[in-house]
This record gives sequence, structure tokens and C-alpha cells, in this order.
Amino acid sequence: MIELVQFPWSPFCIVQRRILEFSGRPFKIIDVSSTDRSRVWQWTRQRYYGVPILRDGKTVVFEVGEESQVIAKYLDAKLRLGLFPRELEGVQSVLWRHIENEIEGDGFRLNDIYWKEVVPKSEQVGFLRHKERKFGRGCIDQWRAGQKGLLKQLAGRLIPFEEMVMYHPFLLGNEPRFVDFDLYGMLGNFLYSGHYRLPPAHNHLKAWQDRMTRLKAETAS
Repeated sequence: MIELVQFPWSPFCIVQRRILEFSGRPFKIIDVSSTDRSRVWQWTRQRYYGVPILRDGKTVVFEVGEESQVIAKYLDAKLRLGLFPRELEGVQSVLWRHIENEIEGDGFRLNDIYWKEVVPKSEQVGFLRHKERKFGRGCIDQWRAGQKGLLKQLAGRLIPFEEMVMYHPFLLGNEPRFVDFDLYGMLGNFLYSGHYRLPPAHNHLKAWQDRMTRLKAETAS
């Protein structure tokens, strides 16, 4: 059985979790601490400390770069999901880079404003230390002070995706592709705290999100 090693609010973990749910195949979730990756480091033989990773029997799958999609492509090939058709390779590469930078960047900052509601108490010191070492001391307070601006910026950045699903059920047409799951994961992180909703003007994107939440592989086509 495939095992997904994750922590629940990570946007990149949500992507892989939704792909596995979509596949309909049984899988197991293993939650690890957001601040202690020693188990991941051990399982990857000291080659990787991020999440998510997959364990599939003796095979351990993890990303090899900031813009790789090793895990999703492994699942796509193994489960025959049709998420990476050759004719869409270039388009998807451009889109997922945008999704995983601009959309993810706004989304995680907005979610992190409510970090004390999301992160277990035992992990909070490590979580805050990690954020402030990466983004500067007081970064979360700055994001909280700029919350309205971040929400407005995210709403603007979502306009092209709203337009993409205005006439098709999915971003690139009538079938779900990897970029649908990628955007779903970034938005899943943004929405994780329960304090937000998608911008009310983006009603087609809201319908797409509902569709993606319910979607199963056998009903996708």
C-alpha cells in the first residue's frame, strides 16, 4: 500500500493527498511533525528532509528540485491517471510554476496568520523559529497587518484561473490535469484555517473547487 508522509496543512501535501483520493486506490497517511523531519531524513537515507514523500513498498519517492514533480508523475504513471499528457507538458510547466510561487506565496502567508490554531502546541516554537529565520523576525505580524492587501492580491492573481474554468470544467479543458490538483492544493492551504472563503466574484472557481473535492477517477471523463 502507498503511504503518504505529510503534515495536513502543507499545500504540497494536499496536492498529493487529493491525487491519491482521486485515484480511488487505498493509501495510508503518516503524519510527521512540521518541525522535526528526522523520520523523513531516515526514510530517504539522508537525501531529503521535506514533505511530502511517498513510500511504496521498498520504494521511497521525493522531489529532486524546487520545480520537479517527481511524486505526482510517479503516481500518475503507477495509477494511470492521465495527469501529464505529452501535448500539455509546456503549458503545465508554465502554470505550475506560477501556481507554486504567486498563489502559494499569498496563500501560505494568509494561512500562517492563524498559525496558533493550526500548528500543534508542541511544534509552535519550532514553527515560529523556522518562519522567522526564513522570512525575518516579526514576519507573521507583518502578514497579519497586511492581511487585506494580501487578500486583494490573491483575488487578482486568481482571475486568470477563474477565466479558465468559465467555459470548461477544468483548467485545461474537459479532463482534470496535474495543474488542477496543484491549484487545489495551494488553495487548500489558504483555506485550511477556516477563516477564509474564495473571493465571492470567483463563482466559477468555487464551482471548480467543489468539483475537484468530489472528483473520482472513474467519473472524471
